[in-house]
Amino acid sequence: MAANSSALETVDADYKSRSILDLIGLKGKVTVVTGAARGIGLALARGAAELGSDVAILDTLPEPSEDIKSWEQLGVHIKYYRTDVTQLDKLTEVFSNIRADFGHIDNCITAAGVVLDKPFHDHEWNESAKVLNVNVMGTFFCAQLASKAMKEQKKGGSIVMIASNAANVAIPSRNMSIYTASKGAIQSLTKALAVELAEYGIRVNSVSPGFIATEMIMEACRKDSDLWNVFNSKPPLGRVGTRGDLKGIVGYLLSDAAAYTTGTDVVVDGGLACGHN
Repeated sequence: MAANSSALETVDADYKSRSILDLIGLKGKVTVVTGAARGIGLALARGAAELGSDVAILDTLPEPSEDIKSWEQLGVHIKYYRTDVTQLDKLTEVFSNIRADFGHIDNCITAAGVVLDKPFHDHEWNESAKVLNVNVMGTFFCAQLASKAMKEQKKGGSIVMIASNAANVAIPSRNMSIYTASKGAIQSLTKALAVELAEYGIRVNSVSPGFIATEMIMEACRKDSDLWNVFNSKPPLGRVGTRGDLKGIVGYLLSDAAAYTTGTDVVVDGGLACGHN
């Protein structure tokens, strides 16, 4: 019994040696965030910066949101890289530049994504292929490039992929079959990579947001006024989600507080997946 108690004290000492605030901090880390010039990616990049991480922001837009200029007060280094996650040669060059500029890569959030909302029978090949190329192939190879760096550095790391609750439940008033398929692929990829990369100390998790108020969502609501009511009435919590609702869980998954969490999908949807009608 004494031997067992001693072993437990040795294995379990960490819970007393570091506070929860220490565990969740990202100071000294470098986080790569794709699709972060605006929308969910922008909020998650800021969340990483708020936890002390330097941040490399990737997107196709010529310039990121003006909001990024105010992040200097957080005391972290931020740099924007214009690239396309569907072009592997350019993407590879950007990841190489990030390592040269920041010295290392510790975390990666794959938030780049596009949506196609139209009836299944009206989907066309090229537009459907674009969704798969950005959402699946872009995520796949960003995770590959980030994990290669982490493997070489031999210090582990964390990858958080942004999936969608559309992969878990049919979304009322939306027709998003190819988008749903792409996000289901991300959830499956998360599990496969979590197992394959575990030997390098690299954790892989996904987050599946529900209705989140972003520029894209607001534009859809302007085109269809009934959508705003759907987004605020269907979730059991009775409101649309905000980008701030995602910062905490993603920050946790990036941090040492989630050191034993890998291969999981975290749903952030106000209870929508519970089957509320």
